[in-house]
Formats: sequence, C-alpha cells, structure tokens
Amino acid sequence: MIHKAGPGAIQRGVSGAAQGWFVYLVECIDGTIYTGCTTDVTRRVAEHNGATRGAKYTRSRRPVRLLASFPSATRSTAQIEESKIKKLTRAQKLALIETLMTHEDNS
Repeated sequence: MIHKAGPGAIQRGVSGAAQGWFVYLVECIDGTIYTGCTTDVTRRVAEHNGATRGAKYTRSRRPVRLLASFPSATRSTAQIEESKIKKLTRAQKLALIETLMTHEDNS
C-alpha cells in the first residue's frame, strides 16, 4: 500500500524497523533529488532536516521533502535499488515516482 506523505509524496508500507528496509527519495531545496535507504523513513527524513545526522549532501540543501519510498526485502536489496536509482537522471527519477503513483491510483 502507498501512503501519501505530503503534497506529491508517496510512501509504500509503514516505516519502522519491524517492517524491514525502505528506499526513499527526497527533494532538496535546490530541486535536486537525493536517494537513500533506511528502516524508518519518517525518522530519516527528520534527520536530513536536523542539525547533525543528515547526509553530507543534504546538509547544505535543507529542507528536504519526501517524494516517495518503497519497501525492500533486505538491506542488501535496498542498497542495490538505491544504487540503481542514484544512477538515473532527474527526469528518470521523476518518471519512476510518477509510475509508482499511477500504480497506486490503479490499485
């Protein structure tokens, strides 16, 4: 199930360690899209917007907003998916998000 996490944002599943791993995409204030993986999407986005725990890339590009997240079976598969997404262009990342949103609308 995809949960909307704000205007234009989608999240599959429920964040939290008991639920496994998630790959997520956030949009930075400069319009760039950062991709990561975590066990708790809500916590991780808060860390990106916080003082010390966000990724080095996002520290100078705050605030970030969640665009999408989706579950992954294991940490390894989450990291593989993260790596694949990071290689995409911005347009391809936005198309991926649109595909996820369209898939949910048709569910």
